[in-house]
Amino acid sequence: MTVFRLGKWLAVGLAICTWTAQEAKAGIGFQPVSPDELQLKSEPQAPGAPAIVLFRQVDRDDNGRTSHEDNYFRIKILTEEGRKYGNVEVPFLKGIQNVIGVRARTIRPDGSIVEFAGQAFDKELVKGRGLKYLAKTFTLPDVQVGSIIEYYYTTDLGEYMLFDSHWILSDELFTKKARFSLKPYTGTYRTFTLRWSWHGLPPGAEPKQGPDRIVRMEAGNIPAFLLEDYMPPPNELKSRVDFIYEEGFAEKDEDSYWRKIGKRRNGELESFIGKRKAMEQAVAQIVSPSGSQDVKLRKIYDRVQQIRNTSYELQKTAQEEKRAKEKPLDNVEEVWKKGYGNSFQLTWLYLALVRAAGFEAYGCWVSDRREYFFSKVTMQSAKLDTNVVLVKLNGKDLYLDPGVPFTPFGLLPWSETAVAGLRLDNDGETWIKTTLPEASESKIERVGNLKLSDSGDLEGKLTVTYTGLEAMYHRMNERRADEVARKKFLEERVTAQIGVPAEAELTNKPDWTSSETPLVAEYILKIPGWASNAGKRVLLPAAIFTAGEKGVFEHANRVQPIYFDYPYQKADDITVELPAGWQVSSVPPAQDLNGKVVVYNAKVEQSHGSLRLTRKLTIDVLLVDQKYYPALRNFFQAVRTSDGVQIVVQPGEIHASN
Repeated sequence: MTVFRLGKWLAVGLAICTWTAQEAKAGIGFQPVSPDELQLKSEPQAPGAPAIVLFRQVDRDDNGRTSHEDNYFRIKILTEEGRKYGNVEVPFLKGIQNVIGVRARTIRPDGSIVEFAGQAFDKELVKGRGLKYLAKTFTLPDVQVGSIIEYYYTTDLGEYMLFDSHWILSDELFTKKARFSLKPYTGTYRTFTLRWSWHGLPPGAEPKQGPDRIVRMEAGNIPAFLLEDYMPPPNELKSRVDFIYEEGFAEKDEDSYWRKIGKRRNGELESFIGKRKAMEQAVAQIVSPSGSQDVKLRKIYDRVQQIRNTSYELQKTAQEEKRAKEKPLDNVEEVWKKGYGNSFQLTWLYLALVRAAGFEAYGCWVSDRREYFFSKVTMQSAKLDTNVVLVKLNGKDLYLDPGVPFTPFGLLPWSETAVAGLRLDNDGETWIKTTLPEASESKIERVGNLKLSDSGDLEGKLTVTYTGLEAMYHRMNERRADEVARKKFLEERVTAQIGVPAEAELTNKPDWTSSETPLVAEYILKIPGWASNAGKRVLLPAAIFTAGEKGVFEHANRVQPIYFDYPYQKADDITVELPAGWQVSSVPPAQDLNGKVVVYNAKVEQSHGSLRLTRKLTIDVLLVDQKYYPALRNFFQAVRTSDGVQIVVQPGEIHASN
């Protein structure tokens, strides 16, 4: 999100803007009751839909002083399931947005109206890196099948602030008709240019600016947006129009635009890290001149990660911040001396330190791919929203981001991998692409020595080792949890992968603080009734930790591309000791499935009264086009078939007689 702070000195210039929030609300209100809409039973273009959006309107006024956006929804409830849409959540960003003026009503199937007389409440959705997303929630009265629900509200934006905005056409429901408008900001003392681009608009829909400078668009018959497992970020796929403000006059040439952005950001970076002497003194405290290049980079990396990272702390209240008296940091010397900084500042500190240590290194702004996939053609500099360091080491490019806690040296957070970015230098326009890690670098490895009882229970020791990004995200997600909560988390992670009732007791104390060492968890594992009787024989599953692949890609059809966060690997090596006198009658053949980017191997070996079960699944791909879904689905079906095969065992005489 790009935000420009305009300053209160613009109040005089903005006073000429007469389209106030109160006047804008007059343009959106409840629509007349339509007999045709009341009689509507279904929508041919959305067969089986629980509800549809009959009409939606969005009016945005970027006046800069009291900027706001008015939203109106009219929804027809078609089935019992559709009644859930009477529970409404309107998300907003605390501190710079607020939802006000909520009005709602229900039109019963007979045309009578029930006004919403309740209260809207705030609900916390997510918070992190200094941001806190809330939702204004309310429930409409007497929502029945055949009802029409209507509601509208205003989202107030921060005073004297200017925001980028977006028309998101795609909705969970089919939308019969939608209307949008945006009144751009017109500055008196500072010039801002508005540029817009769009993606996946329905036929006939295109934003156009009228003589009054207002941008308008109408669209109809917008398909419902289908959410599927393992899909790219929804915002990347939805039908949308993006509006971007830039200070000054817009640059129309793509290369000139990015050269300008690159030079500006490089100047800002050099100003922040330009404390060479202080950084050389700091480096002397961290590394030895005689150390190898690789060791120097790692030691500096470890030292930066030890510095307090304010981006991942609990958000402080205004009073707490005042008591802490932590002033904004202007350069890397202040970050180093004060011993704290946000994630961006710590990454730039690392850049300054490795340069002071004699390395060729560059700062890079890259695009986080959690929400969007970046394209430089759209000329949206705001989407270069996170920073990494590029270091030249032995002729290779090494990308690093110590500003994100628990990130191992040599890896990046998954959302910063395989993304485009702008390398900052004097030229202003040097494009790079960050590397994608190998699947073997992020691994879950389970090694167990278990014993099968005469009654068919399985029990023994299990060690699970998480490496790379698998370890990083466990540590990140549990960083504020206490020892009891972390223990429960790890135990549930293991038992959830078995697929049948099981017990796991953590017996060691894993290292939750390191970035480099694997996260190792040791357990006593119990799986009651693991073996099943089949006449005079006993059947044992040939694999244990298979629940993660059950239910994956089961649907015959696929709409969206297939998307994995990062390549990874799962490897199991489990030894099962059989009861005395038990004999193995048959084991399933080894399985080797090679889909090039997805590979599966499974094998059962018998030796001296025991079984060895090995299984490995490798996902070494990021994005798969929808047309390859049948092949990927067939692969996972074959995996599930292999996981479900049985080992046939002949029990001893006592068990057989029982």
